[in-house]
Parts: sequence; C-alpha cells; structure tokens
Amino acid sequence: MQWSDVVDNPMFANLPFKIELTRFGKLLMSPASNEHGRIQSRLCAQLLQQQQGGEVVTECSIATVDGVKVADVAWCSDDFVGRFGFMTPYPEAPELCIEILSPSNSTVEMDEKIQLYLNSGALEVWLVHNLDTIDYFSRDGRLQTSRLFPA
Repeated sequence: MQWSDVVDNPMFANLPFKIELTRFGKLLMSPASNEHGRIQSRLCAQLLQQQQGGEVVTECSIATVDGVKVADVAWCSDDFVGRFGFMTPYPEAPELCIEILSPSNSTVEMDEKIQLYLNSGALEVWLVHNLDTIDYFSRDGRLQTSRLFPA
C-alpha cells in the first residue's frame, strides 16, 4: 500500500485515530483522545503566535525510510513551503516535528520516530507529555529548550 492509497480511500476519511504506514506498506493506527486534540490545538496556537513566517500543519505526513509517519504537529518555514508546498506526504521532514504522547506509545517507538524525523531533515523534534512537560531533541541529542522556539 502506498500513502496515496490511504489518503484517497474514503474508508479512511474521518477516522477517530491517526494512521501511519510502515516501510512494508502496513497500516498502523493510533487512537486519539479529546485531550490529545486539545494539546494539539494549543501547540498550534502557540507556534503561530511566536513564529513570524512559516506554516503550522497538523497530522503532517512525512516519507521516512520506515514508511510514512504522521507528526501530530509540524512547523514548516517559508523556505520549506516554497520548496514543497503542501504535497502529501512530504519527501523531507519539516524543520519542527511534534509528537503528543499517548498511553499506547512506547519509549522505543518514540526514540525511533525522533531519529526518523531528524534523519529526514527535521531540525528539532518535540515529545509532548502535556502542555507543561515537553522534551526537545535535535541531531545533537536532548536539548534543554527549543532553539527554534525559545519562548
């Protein structure tokens, strides 16, 4: 299965969970909660307020070496949008990829996603536990705070 097969299939429209695709073309599904949606909307509002230029994309599909992964929130610079527009999936990761942790996420799974996003071009990856607890990562490892959004 290719990502276009997932996106174009009406059976997958309006599902209450996130879908990703492995490198073998298998679907992965993760349930979403209202709290997850609340955190996602708050992050979007903060990113739009703090950063001049660029776009915020929710449920951002990104082609990686392990298939298509979907960041809960991504920030794309004006340069990134100029190069790729809003193609689906992006052939590279936007500068910032954010994952909101769910009870079903394992540490191994999230460590792999961090590396996939960074290896695909992201400058930073955030793991959001809740709005007060965020872990920041770059190619240099764990960061004390975001370099892209220091506030």
